[in-house]
Amino acid sequence: MSEVSKGSAPAETVTGSEEETMTAGAALARRLSAGDVVLLHGELGAGKTAFVRGIAQGLGARVDDVSSPTFTLIQEYDSGRLTLYHVDLYRLNPAEVDDLGLEELVDSGGIVAIEWPDRWHRQPADAVTVSIVNEGEDRRRLRIAYSTR
Repeated sequence: MSEVSKGSAPAETVTGSEEETMTAGAALARRLSAGDVVLLHGELGAGKTAFVRGIAQGLGARVDDVSSPTFTLIQEYDSGRLTLYHVDLYRLNPAEVDDLGLEELVDSGGIVAIEWPDRWHRQPADAVTVSIVNEGEDRRRLRIAYSTR
């Protein structure tokens, strides 16, 4: 985990558009470093993929390439300052998640952003946790918590 984010107090904000959600993701990306893990919590349609587009943007990757990895499970974007791995565990059970090799992704030197992380029982203790709540229309409440370990 990058030194900038260790021990930081949780941040909460409300966005009013997909672009603002992306901007929040881009702001987080500027604080991330190699090996960081971002755990994204939120219901279907909450804006998790839009937030990951923002992370990609903040890393300097091509935003237009970012799509939900629901069926591919892992998308890799390597056009930015660090490789971004976008993982979606929605369709997997914990045993299948264990077979994905997420620990190896974390050790690869990129950023790993994981949707539906509750299915991964071996999450790193120093991950950044992002909770996104759809408040109707285009409003999203974002809570970003940084590990204190």
